[in-house]
Amino acid sequence: MAAPERTWVPIEPGFFTIPSDRKETPRLLGSRCAACGEVFFPRRPICARCLGRETVDVPLGPRGTLYTWTYTHFPLFGSRRADAGGYGVGQVDLPEGPRVQAVLSGGPGAFRIGMEMELELEVLRENSKGEEVVIFRFRPVVEPGGAK
Repeated sequence: MAAPERTWVPIEPGFFTIPSDRKETPRLLGSRCAACGEVFFPRRPICARCLGRETVDVPLGPRGTLYTWTYTHFPLFGSRRADAGGYGVGQVDLPEGPRVQAVLSGGPGAFRIGMEMELELEVLRENSKGEEVVIFRFRPVVEPGGAK
């Protein structure tokens, strides 16, 4: 009998969804200005483009295009990961408009500028309540048949 899944909690509330079914794809949480239509991540109450004071919450992603990336050979802060020797960091352009900086899933040879990326959640650590604290990250999209 499999152990029950632990509760996932976001490292910081309000940045992404945690689907009740872990097979579903999470979404980033952004905002759209009601006056000019500009979309932002993370959410914001005032538009940085036109200073409009009416924004509405919108789900973003879950896919985007890798704009740029780098790989750091240093453990991810606070991580319990076995591959704590390094991680990718990149900027992903979302179809809704924002460019998001995020941790990337994969080794230094896994990325190329312009590739399609998909949002996922990663367990970073366990908190004092026994819940798993998660962050969002992007991974290369693998199409059916294994092509990236």
